[in-house]
Amino acid sequence: MLLNVQKIINAPGERIPFQFELDLSDVDFGGLYPAQSPVVVTGEARNTAEMLLLRFTASTVLQSVCDRCLKTFDNPKSVECEYILAQELENGENDEIVLLEDGVVDIGELARTAFILEMDGKTLCSEDCKGLCPGCGVNLNQGSCTCKKETDPRWAALAQLLEKHSDA
Repeated sequence: MLLNVQKIINAPGERIPFQFELDLSDVDFGGLYPAQSPVVVTGEARNTAEMLLLRFTASTVLQSVCDRCLKTFDNPKSVECEYILAQELENGENDEIVLLEDGVVDIGELARTAFILEMDGKTLCSEDCKGLCPGCGVNLNQGSCTCKKETDPRWAALAQLLEKHSDA
């Protein structure tokens, strides 16, 4: 979405609110397409103290798969961004400054990039997810497995002594 901020460049205190939906359903993230619902972008461009400030929040509910137990779950995701808008750079590059082209900024591209960069590298259905048993594959959040715990070969002799002691 292109936003023309020309009318507020020389108008301190003025603002331009905006809201739009962004389609990220085509974004492949780790072999999955988690953004099946539109990303709602809400924000404003504001002239504050002769500086143009762009603020927005991009929010959606992602369709995620837990990396520990493989459960599919709804994962609310919200990204907040703030940029300074400028017609020219005075001293080098700055990631927080976005250059205007004829008074226009592409907030759709800014929101898309920010949202993708903020995607979680690891998703969990809950912080205390126990995952799957590596032996039998039982979801340890729903119950315990019946696998016999394998003894580390370095402790095998001690395990045999303990078994003999418990039999006596």
